[in-house]
Amino acid sequence: MAAVNATSWEVWDLSGQKLKSVPQHLLTPVSVCTSMDLQRNKLKRVNSISRFTNLIELNLSRNKILEFSLEICSLQKLQTLYMNQNNIRSIPEGIFPHLRSLKFLKLSNNRLAKLPSDINQCTSLTYLELSKNHLQSIEPLVGLTKLRELLVEKNHLTELPSQLFQKGSCELTIFKAMGNPLRCPPEEVCAGGVMDIQSYFLQMEENPNAHTARTVKTMFLGSSMAGKSTLCRSLREGKPVTVAVKDRTEGIDITQLYIQDVRFLLWDFAGQEEYYLTHHVFITPRALVILTVDLASYSITDPHSFKDQIWFWINNIQLRVPDAVVMLVGTHCDQCRDLDEVMEKKKDIEEKVNTMLANRKIVLKYQKKNLEENADPCLYMDQVDELDCLLDYNLKVLDLLTLDCTKTEDIVRFRSLILKCIQSESVFLCSESILPQSYEEVEQAIHILATLEQIPQHGIILLEELSDLILSHVTQSREHLHSILRFLLRYLHRIGVIIWYEDIDMLSDRVFIHPSFLISMFKTIVRHDLVQQVEAISRDLLMREGALMKQKFIWVEDLRCRGTLHNAALRILVRRELEKLVEDDDDLFREVVGTKREEGIILTLLQHFEVCLPTLVRSPMNPEAPEFIPGEKHWQSAKESKRDPDGACLFPIYLKDNLAVCQKWGENKQDDVRVHMYFLPEIPHGFFHRLVIKTCSLYSTHWVGKELCLLCCGNRLTLVRQRNKDGDSFIEVRCRRPEKDKEFWQMWDLILAVMSKIFVLSRQWPGLTQQVHTPCPERGCLHYFTWRDWQELNNTDLYNLVKEEKLVCQGGHTRRAELIFPKAVTSQ
Repeated sequence: MAAVNATSWEVWDLSGQKLKSVPQHLLTPVSVCTSMDLQRNKLKRVNSISRFTNLIELNLSRNKILEFSLEICSLQKLQTLYMNQNNIRSIPEGIFPHLRSLKFLKLSNNRLAKLPSDINQCTSLTYLELSKNHLQSIEPLVGLTKLRELLVEKNHLTELPSQLFQKGSCELTIFKAMGNPLRCPPEEVCAGGVMDIQSYFLQMEENPNAHTARTVKTMFLGSSMAGKSTLCRSLREGKPVTVAVKDRTEGIDITQLYIQDVRFLLWDFAGQEEYYLTHHVFITPRALVILTVDLASYSITDPHSFKDQIWFWINNIQLRVPDAVVMLVGTHCDQCRDLDEVMEKKKDIEEKVNTMLANRKIVLKYQKKNLEENADPCLYMDQVDELDCLLDYNLKVLDLLTLDCTKTEDIVRFRSLILKCIQSESVFLCSESILPQSYEEVEQAIHILATLEQIPQHGIILLEELSDLILSHVTQSREHLHSILRFLLRYLHRIGVIIWYEDIDMLSDRVFIHPSFLISMFKTIVRHDLVQQVEAISRDLLMREGALMKQKFIWVEDLRCRGTLHNAALRILVRRELEKLVEDDDDLFREVVGTKREEGIILTLLQHFEVCLPTLVRSPMNPEAPEFIPGEKHWQSAKESKRDPDGACLFPIYLKDNLAVCQKWGENKQDDVRVHMYFLPEIPHGFFHRLVIKTCSLYSTHWVGKELCLLCCGNRLTLVRQRNKDGDSFIEVRCRRPEKDKEFWQMWDLILAVMSKIFVLSRQWPGLTQQVHTPCPERGCLHYFTWRDWQELNNTDLYNLVKEEKLVCQGGHTRRAELIFPKAVTSQ
């Protein structure tokens, strides 16, 4: 670091200097520094900071600070303080009363278990971020009268202080608390914002007899024919129930069960691979997962048996809901040789599961250690923080329960054990929500309306109509009902009673009172035998759609060879299923199925959840694709491009090969520019298919295969490839090396756009971690260049990831920097 004149500088940037302490030469003479940036260093303690009495802004984020220094008391002019992403476990009393000017405080990503009782004496504070700590109470914040924005996401909060949200007590307008096991108010109330929280506490005051809702979403997962449906239905009936093979679950079945004061919503998920892609739509946090294992077919000696029946499912649960509780249930015990065989398999499964979970922790710790031992660990602090979050998760897998579903006593024992699991707060903390009596009244009104058939049989109703119907059954005013209803719909959606897609503009005004109806529509399209379903379309159904038999043959060929389902075929299939469930209703058919002019509910949802992508009929690309120019407002996305109004949708999950992509791309070349994004423990099932849809929506010229996707922007091609079979799991983004230096930035813009889509998609799997490497371009070299933290950098920063003109790998091979990392290159 170059020497500075301490008497003339007001702003000091000391970030990323690998500092272990504040440099001594800055301490004399007494500094007039007003802003100091010490982020991304190696500070464990903050010493001598008290001499900087003129400081207005201080950034100590992304260090290794263990304690909140008492010296900060002396910074009485301080207005902005960053101490996020450290290892602070506690804050001493007596500091905040001295920080009378402090307005902005960021303490997220630390290990705080509690707040000092005098933090409310920091009366000028307007912004406070405490997310990703271990806080169990925020009671000390009551009294911060100027506080406007408060973020407490991902802590251990179960209750919020009502005084904090009383009108006039503070100026709070933004409050975020997602990711907490909140009971009072429930998380769904907090999601509505400060006004909904205020309404909740007002209702609690007016209705002191609070209702404790104990509803648990219980998800049955497992391989096909593992006995999920038999177990689920036997549990519901309280006695053995036989399920025929032809009656096995397709998609998802939903039923209810009451045991004492707990309502169980039983979600039975189909085990066939084709249904996995839609499972993520319905698998939500804070649910009990019952994973069924067919003990009769399970083999101790065959490693594939454990991987297919158990490892696959636990792995996907850990990626999607890493704090879940999983109850292992061994089925088909009556088909095993004897009790000794059952016990032997039980022991083997439990040992392998424990080893699997322990190995994941070990791998994460080694990954963290490797990053921390890097030559410049400050450049990888975001990745280290992410690994810390993964290490904090605690997927709980209970010991395997062996059941003979042909015995009533085993079903009764199963019921008892599930109830015991729910009642144990140490195992399943989040099964309770404390609700005002008025909230229960509204929920009961919805149930009564459905029972009296005042809500249509199919259960689809406009939000405004539902509100009007409820008003006649409750004592609430319209104003109060509006706030209550939106919370209640969020809550009922989370536990699985109804479905309300609040975040989908086209559907936010509709409520699906019967989720099973919507799921029945889903499974007409996303199913293991879709080709056979299209082949079975009768001539009468074709004529109603105005189609011919020869068109059906084209539909079948396009689906089988190109993974493309014509919209006309989709409408016929969904309409055929609708007619089994409801009486003839043209308005409903148009709303659900759609028409040649507009998409219906089903197609809207399939596209929203990235199951399919609109495409031209019998064409792999859009030849009129415009060139992608970042930042240009006139650029048109694929979704906005003109396409056949009665076209088709591409379902990548139904593709069988990569021939079209390989033919267009040709052979890989040694000088191709490559970036590898590695995933631990593996790329989630369906991840690549959804990535294809995300990226193809961005670049309208594209070719798609089972494990390859080729994107075209202008005259530049980018290959995206998945490797998820042997060895490390990664997605490769590959481009041809530009011929001219000035084209490098265009190539990197294309690569970074794909990488950004991968990163956004990966956030939907909280248990997933990733690293980015650029392989050494030298033939046969196994070394690579690791990317530093890049997600929070802007385009200008990204093109300055490296200052060097050339880089050398650990094998001694030298390459131009712009072949390895995004780097701005100016032509000579």
